[in-house]
Amino acid sequence: MEFSSKKHKDIVSTAKELFWRYGFKRVTIEEVCATAKVSKMTFYKFYPNKLELAKAVFDMVVDDGVEQFKLLMGSDASVSEKMRGMIQMKLEGTNDISREFLADFYANPELGLSTYIEEKTRVAWTDVITVFREGQQKGWFRSDFKPELLLVLAQKAAELVADSKVVALYDKPQDLVLEFTNLITYGIVNHD
Repeated sequence: MEFSSKKHKDIVSTAKELFWRYGFKRVTIEEVCATAKVSKMTFYKFYPNKLELAKAVFDMVVDDGVEQFKLLMGSDASVSEKMRGMIQMKLEGTNDISREFLADFYANPELGLSTYIEEKTRVAWTDVITVFREGQQKGWFRSDFKPELLLVLAQKAAELVADSKVVALYDKPQDLVLEFTNLITYGIVNHD
């Protein structure tokens, strides 16, 4: 994501931190502005409302994640190191996510975020699937593995994260995300 100024970047970075910690509904525009040390006028220069800011935060996180994934997969690391790197990226990407965030972003359709998240995720997965196909051609992954299944599983994971009974099984939401990631990651690697 390109930022037009340091203030713009500060708004989005601050919003991410606050949304991750407290959820979308609880965080106010005033709180984002005060924490980012920008005026409300500056905020409205970039975003018409908090929902558009939340979308920008999600765009930034997804775009950065896809870029990091591509760099990792294009590196000289071994396949095993790439798999560990993918899990580490997921762990770092979900660090500090609260239950409130998960409920607001994934389990609250009236906010309008879940539909946006589904579409952005689908578009991002196009790049990810391409990289997995390239990995198949290089022999990193099973040739009979269908990378498109990962998109379906990611959508199902979003459903799991929205299920309070499933989330309650774990001390922290990121534990659920990490366990799901481990299951997927090690289930696609070539094995003897």
